[in-house]
Amino acid sequence: MSVVEVEHLAVRYGDLVAVDDASFSAEQGRITVLLGPNGAGKTSTIECLEGYRRPTAGTVRVCGVNPWSDRGALNRKVGIMLQDGGIYTAIRPLEAVRLFASYYDSPREPRALLDFVGLSHRTEVPFRSLSGGEQQRLNLALAIVGNPAVVFLDEPTAGVDVSGRQLIRELIRSLSADGVTVMLTTHDLTEVEALADRIVILDNGGVVADGTPDELLSANVSDFSFRAPTGLDVEALGALVGGSVTEPEPGRYVAGVAPTPAHVASVTNWLANHNVLIGDLQAGRQQLESVFLKLTAEREPGNTPTHGGHGRSGRGGRAGRRRRA
Repeated sequence: MSVVEVEHLAVRYGDLVAVDDASFSAEQGRITVLLGPNGAGKTSTIECLEGYRRPTAGTVRVCGVNPWSDRGALNRKVGIMLQDGGIYTAIRPLEAVRLFASYYDSPREPRALLDFVGLSHRTEVPFRSLSGGEQQRLNLALAIVGNPAVVFLDEPTAGVDVSGRQLIRELIRSLSADGVTVMLTTHDLTEVEALADRIVILDNGGVVADGTPDELLSANVSDFSFRAPTGLDVEALGALVGGSVTEPEPGRYVAGVAPTPAHVASVTNWLANHNVLIGDLQAGRQQLESVFLKLTAEREPGNTPTHGGHGRSGRGGRAGRRRRA
């Protein structure tokens, strides 16, 4: 069941088109990652879903609610972890969770929630004295204290060390397992590979890819290779698969067609009929980084996502500012 629905969304700032005819959905209990270069339209899209921005055109629904026109109903259904701002630096975790819990009719029990995010031993420590990972976990706790059906997380592990990232990822997976729909934005492709049930890639304001990680990685493989004795009839093999077959080095062949079962079977059957042994068939998936770069337009060197990095720095919180992206 689709809990988040975006249909033909457009967002404009004067003459600037930030989002142009974007459509996608997010299923209940699944982790959907919105991915794209800086300036792709991610933040504008998320702001519409959170009710912070009115769409210029198109339709947006979260749990059946129009985020802009019915913000009160939306607030009871969603939790938001922004990238920047929002928490008094002197407040203590238990105080913060109790404060945010008071905004909801049926919140989580504060001490149990702090235990859930691994902060039960830090309940009386001022926010400013928490480590970066602990601050992010507290921000996550504040986003889910109201038992939301949907959680929006903006760069949830930004600036967090390796062990802290692992813990936050486990918490996100736990939310998904409990039926919470998670919408996540990140520049960290390692995070996407670790968490995503579905990936929506935006570029220049539009959706350029939408699918499961397996679907995106498999669909964008454009060739496959194998090893066999040197000197095979590459023209005959190429005619067989409807594309080029080359021998870039002795005994290694590359078929310039997608590694569909039919193409692979055609090659292996041809080799078998010619009594030729095949070895080292490589028709696996590409890395997500390669697929991302293939699907998006060229960017300045500093604007592409990192593979294992953090992208923009900053801390989340329920209240705060966003950076346009």
